[in-house]
Amino acid sequence: MKLGAMKPQRRNRLLLILGLVGGLGLALTFVLKALNSNINLFYTPVQVIAGEVPMGARVRAGGMVEAGSIRRSDGSLEVAFIVSDLAGAAFEIRYTGILPDLFREGQGVVATGTLSQDGVFFAEEILAKHDEKYMPPEVAMALDATRQDPLQP
Repeated sequence: MKLGAMKPQRRNRLLLILGLVGGLGLALTFVLKALNSNINLFYTPVQVIAGEVPMGARVRAGGMVEAGSIRRSDGSLEVAFIVSDLAGAAFEIRYTGILPDLFREGQGVVATGTLSQDGVFFAEEILAKHDEKYMPPEVAMALDATRQDPLQP
């Protein structure tokens, strides 16, 4: 008997197992690739200004809408406004569509969209708070991180 000889039944079983492992590996690769492309990371105004946001990637960004910054376009649904972290970092968001009913100056918002080369965030979706005590968790954490005075409410 030769050392390299293998019975046909054992060879078929080995090929079946190798095929299953390869198929599972390929399926896992496709699943992980799909999940990775659907991740929307959240960025604060400080991170947007610092250039940490990948250009052209779909991300979420948010903060507080600055007072007096909302500009509406005549004859269209386009609106532009400034979002800040109340500590000096601010960036512009442009959105075309109907804004949520609770959207207004001085309130927290989270926008989903892409950042352009000139630093303007083009939003596909705008989310606003739903009552006077609620603030999106990402916005609350970003504001807490930028507060200098620990006694400030």
